[in-house]
Amino acid sequence: MKKLYFFMAALIIASMVLVACGAPAATEAPAATEEAATEAPATEEAATEAPATEEAAAALKVGMVTDLGGIDDKSFNATAYKGVEQAIAELGVDGKYLESTQQSDYEKNIQQYLEEGTDLIVTVGFLLGDSTKAAAEANPDAKFTIVDYAYDPALPNVLGLVFATDQASFLAGYAAAASTKTGKVATWGGINIPPVTDFMVGFEAGVNYYNTENGTTVEVLGWNTAAADGSFIGNFDSLDDGRAITESLVQEGADIVMPVAGPAGLGGAAYCQESGACWVIGVDTDWTVSASEYSDVVLTSVLKNMNVAVFEAIKSVQDGTFAGGLYVGTLANDGVGLADVTGASDELKAGLEAVKQGLIDGSITVR
Repeated sequence: MKKLYFFMAALIIASMVLVACGAPAATEAPAATEEAATEAPATEEAATEAPATEEAAAALKVGMVTDLGGIDDKSFNATAYKGVEQAIAELGVDGKYLESTQQSDYEKNIQQYLEEGTDLIVTVGFLLGDSTKAAAEANPDAKFTIVDYAYDPALPNVLGLVFATDQASFLAGYAAAASTKTGKVATWGGINIPPVTDFMVGFEAGVNYYNTENGTTVEVLGWNTAAADGSFIGNFDSLDDGRAITESLVQEGADIVMPVAGPAGLGGAAYCQESGACWVIGVDTDWTVSASEYSDVVLTSVLKNMNVAVFEAIKSVQDGTFAGGLYVGTLANDGVGLADVTGASDELKAGLEAVKQGLIDGSITVR
């Protein structure tokens, strides 16, 4: 028994000696290999990067859900995402997008963001209205903003972003009426929904106003406000459909065409460029920039500054002032506008400015 006791004691003492002797071995390890010595700064660098990692974890999370046109539609999805990109660059938010390829993706994409604890979910397009509302009501603590939709009554956790595109399109119609050589201009749409028809209503009203002021009889093809009816292709993505309907309207005599159909409208621009028979008016963004390959046939563009509205919504979440309700982009607050008109005379420029001021002060109305 005594022998066993002394044997265990010896083991304990030996282990203590080994631990004590282990310290010098650790300090000698860097000197043992030159490679280990050169790797030391990397550890120091990692330590200096720790605050950045911590900061990234605390960054505001923003997630955008596109409509069916996709992020590269050179139209409303792309323009809205510019607001997210601006917030990434200027506010340091963690922003990303999920593309919807079919309507069933709306709910799925929103749910993914909810599960990720996203601070602000941005949904783009009138067609996402129902999915956004359902998610907002089921998750009252989550924050949403939606482009092209206004809820009545307003939802406390959803900021609707809508735009007076009829005002800016009124200017486009005025410019088209002043620029046509055939006395006929046209507009057509993707799907018959308010965010599309608002453009068409304004365009027709602008042409009619020009006629009244100048004693002309320019005709609008493709839309009739009185009948609430017009030409639609039923989608926002078919370039072939956009090309075909533009060709049809040009064959009826139109030499200026305004498509309101996201990327499908580029099919119309392609036809105008290849045929040399027409000018095209872009929508949502300046097509001489977003679709610069067609800049030689772009008369002007109706600007719908969704990027500005989306950025401001994100900023309000970051600074704690976010509230549900409604934002309306108008000519007065630069939420909408008209790009430069190709070949515009000084007389036309002055006329457009006068009409713009009239729309702002209410002396001229669209409807």
